[in-house]
This record gives sequence, C-alpha cells and structure tokens, in this order.
Amino acid sequence: MSSPRTAAPRTPVNRRRPEWAGRNYSLLTGAAIITNLGSHGAHIAAAFAVMEAGGSVGDVGLIAAARTLPLVLFLLIGGAIADRLPRHRVMVAANVLNCLSQAAFAVLVLAGEPQLWQMMLLTALCGTGTAFFNPAAEGMLLSTVSGEHSNRAFALFRMAINGAGIGGAALGGAMIAAVGPGWVLAADAAAFAVAGALRTFLDVSHVPDRTPGGGLLSDLREGWVEVRTRPWLWSIVLQFSVVVAVVGAADAVYGPLVARDQLGGPAPWGVALAFFGVGTIAGAVLMMAWKPRRLLLVGTLCVFPLALPSAGLAVPLPVWGLCVVMFVSGAAIEVFGVNWMTAMHQEIPEEKFSRVTAYDWFGSVSMLPLATALAGPAESAFGRTQSLWGCAVLVVVPTALVLLVPDVRRMTRRAHGKTIAPAAAAEPAPAPASAPASADSVGR
Repeated sequence: MSSPRTAAPRTPVNRRRPEWAGRNYSLLTGAAIITNLGSHGAHIAAAFAVMEAGGSVGDVGLIAAARTLPLVLFLLIGGAIADRLPRHRVMVAANVLNCLSQAAFAVLVLAGEPQLWQMMLLTALCGTGTAFFNPAAEGMLLSTVSGEHSNRAFALFRMAINGAGIGGAALGGAMIAAVGPGWVLAADAAAFAVAGALRTFLDVSHVPDRTPGGGLLSDLREGWVEVRTRPWLWSIVLQFSVVVAVVGAADAVYGPLVARDQLGGPAPWGVALAFFGVGTIAGAVLMMAWKPRRLLLVGTLCVFPLALPSAGLAVPLPVWGLCVVMFVSGAAIEVFGVNWMTAMHQEIPEEKFSRVTAYDWFGSVSMLPLATALAGPAESAFGRTQSLWGCAVLVVVPTALVLLVPDVRRMTRRAHGKTIAPAAAAEPAPAPASAPASADSVGR
C-alpha cells in the first residue's frame, strides 16, 4: 500500500473554517483564488491582444502553443526538483517568474504595436513558471490534509478556485471590452505578486528533510516506474493527452473566434466561461457530500460531457445555450477532478508525488501545443464547424476506450487505509498500489 500522508500540525480551531483546514491549507487556497482571478481573464486577454494587433487565427493558436510548449519541455524537471527542494520555495520562485513575464506582456500591449514573437516569448516564460509550479503545488496541497478528510478538502479547494475562475473570466471579458486586454494582463501580474507573497508564509516545519537520491535522472526513473506499473494511471494520461489537446484548441482558439464573429465579442465568451466555472462549483458542492465507491469509473464517465462545448460552438448555439453546456461540462469534470485527486492521494507515495504528478501533467499537455498550433490550419483545411465537431469526437472516443481498462472500472475508495469492498462481489478489487502489476490512472 502507499505510504500514509503526513498532515500538518493541528492548529487552534477557527470557527470560520473546518478544524482540518489548517493554516497551510488556508494560505494555499487563498493564494490559488487570487491567481485564478487573474489568470482566467488573462488567457482571454492574450487571444484578444493578438487579434487587436492584427493577428490571424493561426497567430492566436501560436500564442496558445507558446504557453503550453514549456509545460511539455519542463514539467518532468519541475516534478523532480519539487521532490528534492522545499516545494513552497519552488512555488514562490515560479510565481515571481509569472509575475514578471505577465507584467512585461502588459507593458508591451499597453505601449501599442506588440510583435507576435515578443508575445510568444513572454507567454512562453509564463508557461515555464507554470511547469515548475504545478507539480510542487499539488504535492504541497496533499501534505496539508489527512486521508480521512481528503475528499472534502479537495472538493472545497477546487470549489474555491473555480469560483475565482468565474469572477476572473467574467471580469476579464468585461475589462477587455471596456479598457482593453493590456490592463487585464497587468492585473494578472499583480495577482501573481500577491499570491507569491502569501506562499512565503507557509509553515513547512512539519515536512521532513528530503534525502537526495542518485541524481535528477534517477529521480525521474523512479517516478516513471510509479506510472508504468499502474495501468489506470498511464491509460488516463494517454486519454487526457488527446482530450486536453482538443478542448484546449476549442477554448483557446475557436472559442474567441466564434465569440468575435457570431456571439458579439469577448464579453459573451467570458460569460460562457464563467458558467463553466459555476458548473465546477456545483460539481465541487456535490463532491463535498458524495463519495462514490468506484472512483475512476465515476470520474471517467464524467469526462464525456467535455465534448459538449465544442459541439455547442460548432452549431453554434446562442449564448444561453452555450452557457448551459458549459455549466454541465464544468460540473462533470469537477466530479472527475476530485475523484482523481483522491485516487492519487490514496495510491501514490508522498515522497514521489510531485514526480508522478509531473508525468501526469506532461502526458496530459504533451499534444496541446501541437493542437493549438494546428487549429488555424485545420480551420483553413476543413472549416471551423467541421474542426469543432472533430474536437467533440476526439473527446468521446479515447474516453470510451479508457473504460476498457479493468483497473479504471474497479478501483475502490479506501476508508482509513483499507479498500472498500466493491458493490458487486463478482468483480475483484484491484491490487494494492505497491504491487508491480497493479493499476491505475492519471487524469487531471
């Protein structure tokens, strides 16, 4: 079985928060809320900054690719470093890089006449910060709660940050329409500065010193062993390499274009994205109380609705219809997300968690730069409508294939370190995570 998680020291009860939500959990949640307020608007702002500078649909795709390519290049290194160095220091350093790159991007746009290569470079620097931040952040969050409270803690955390995403997307779309994308990018830089400052106050006295291993490559090999011996993990990573790519292309490239040409501009698209955020909150509220026994089976079934937004843009639906499908897909993917984090918390040893998370992120985003870069040429070759329908199909097919993996269907939730018996006695429970031939998946 995977090693037990070490919870942060108990702090005095604060009546405004649950007893298990200690100082570190509160700081991490507060900082994440702030960065989500800024980043959701900034992603929309980057696309409209390119279009206001005279860029084409292909240029919008290149900006999106520039943001995600560093994730592919640096995620594995970031994961290995986060398992070697204090994770909170890695997070703060990444926030500083994000702050500086977004501030420079804002100045460039506000000064007028930004060049495509300049926007791509600054966006790539922001993506580099994200590549180092994400593995460290997930490992840090997992160390703040015990397994008994993990489902509720993850649901509350995700509800908070997705609530911030609602405000960020809606406010970002409105600000772009009112004052232009440059000020939205400046606000994002300020959000990274505040969040980084908050994360310097994290208490890491309870975290044991990390013993250096045999080197960076050795650490990466250990992380790879954890992934390849779990079919549920690598199969869902492969699934999400396709799903994230096509959903990212639809959201980052086709969505703003459909909004500009057929929905009335950036504000309606910001509202639609906000409804996705409202859906994620609804899903998180559901998961505060619901603990499905078959973690990954329920989670995988909830990936199918991610095809709805691409289909809605292909029609295209009116704004209210697009808001409905965004809400449904947001709620569904949140159910997946909480179950996925719970499964990872349950199955992966803490000391290897950031490396495994890095492989998860790496696999999930590996095709995203290519998909966003090819979104423009695909529209030219097949048309926007056909390309969007293709995105929807490419969500459904790999998700259906993942259901063929036995461990995805059979993994069960553990209570107090023991596996809960499956509902149907005819289906055996999966082997423990430490078993070489055991299972299990990696989604996001």
